[in-house]
Amino acid sequence: MKLNNLKPASGSTHSRKRIGRGPGSGLGGTSTRGHKGAKARSGYKRKIGFEGGQMPLQRRLPKFGFKNINRVEYQPINLATLQGLADKGITTIGIKELIEAGLAKAKMPVKILGNGTLTTKVEVTANAFSKSAEAAIQNVGGTATKL
Repeated sequence: MKLNNLKPASGSTHSRKRIGRGPGSGLGGTSTRGHKGAKARSGYKRKIGFEGGQMPLQRRLPKFGFKNINRVEYQPINLATLQGLADKGITTIGIKELIEAGLAKAKMPVKILGNGTLTTKVEVTANAFSKSAEAAIQNVGGTATKL
């Protein structure tokens, strides 16, 4: 067997339909597009969600709810995570330290939440605190500073 002897298995390939090449080809005239109508025209493109004239699903279903464009989405960080940083020897925790530890992204504000326990005195600086988190930080003798 050589490269010049290679050929596909018989029946595995088909010759391409050459549309619009005259009546003798059997594919002339309307060129497999049927008679008139949008699909017979050049430049036809089906619209997304078009259901043949039937009322489309996105218009049949009722609309509800709204998106608040002023919503501020915080990155949540729990007290257990802060305790993990404190165990590593970091007692002053700000947004910069959280970003360096890979716990927060630079462009989103950070909110400290009260899940977990805190046993080490830490100074925490963040954009927001839950009431339970703020109380837990102050109970241990630390400070919670809002930016």
